[in-house]
Amino acid sequence: MVDQESVPKLGSVVLDCTDARALAEFYRQLLGFVYRPGDEPPAAGKADERGRDWLVLRSPGGGPQIAFQQVEHLPEATWPATTVPQQLHLDLTVESVEELLVQHERVLRLGGRLLYDRIDDPDEPLRVYADLAGHPFCVFVG
Repeated sequence: MVDQESVPKLGSVVLDCTDARALAEFYRQLLGFVYRPGDEPPAAGKADERGRDWLVLRSPGGGPQIAFQQVEHLPEATWPATTVPQQLHLDLTVESVEELLVQHERVLRLGGRLLYDRIDDPDEPLRVYADLAGHPFCVFVG
């Protein structure tokens, strides 16, 4: 018998992308996640069979995973314009404005692009970026 008060548990957030390996590497480096066993990049000179379809990153501390699903075509979100809606975005938090500045440099170094800057907001300093596939994500002091 199923408990009527039970609820499903969030397992993964899945991002469509035209280069699953590149986007997985971006988030692996940004968030310090690790590949699900078997999803690691192949040895040099070997074909990346998994990277052409579906990859999963896991948080070392547990919790929801991020998965990357290869698609043939993906229109880039045009946020803040609504021509192509973002449909989903990730919110990432840091402890201070100083840490937000550090993460800003990391995001740019990894290939992310700044879309919106509200770092001077006294209530909720934040910056919105686009990842390699154009998915918007926020980094804010929380």
